Amino acid sequence: MNRRNILWSTVSALGAAFAASRAKAATEKAAAEKSDNKPDKLKVVYHLADADKVNFVLGNIQNHIDGVGGPDHVTLALVIHGPALKAFHSAQANPDISKRIGDFSKDGVELAACGNTMKAQNITLKDLLPGFVSAEKGGVVRLAELQSQGYLYLRP
Repeated sequence: MNRRNILWSTVSALGAAFAASRAKAATEKAAAEKSDNKPDKLKVVYHLADADKVNFVLGNIQNHIDGVGGPDHVTLALVIHGPALKAFHSAQANPDISKRIGDFSKDGVELAACGNTMKAQNITLKDLLPGFVSAEKGGVVRLAELQSQGYLYLRP
């Protein structure tokens, strides 16, 4: 009886060791494959509603792009609603804001204007600087959609 327990224990221990080595090999293989591929780009959405923070947020976005080594290393979105949207009306936008938005648009930053705010301000996409898309369901809905897609949320 004792020999049977010893034999059974030995077989069980060998099986466990084999299973552990297979699991370790699979983990190492997955890690090696991931390092061979391009790492996943971080996805970040910036939320802008306060008119007095427009330049600050645009500066943060530029710093973000520069900090990661360029626009190819990050996926960014900017969702604007409320009073901040007035700074992006093409008729009244200052040249610095116009240039930054043009650069961000070329860099692939999603520039989303809240559809509800656009209605409240009685404007259309044509009234905004080039590069904007409409968040037709609303800015806060777009923010939630992006977060559900894995975007990190920043509200400077």
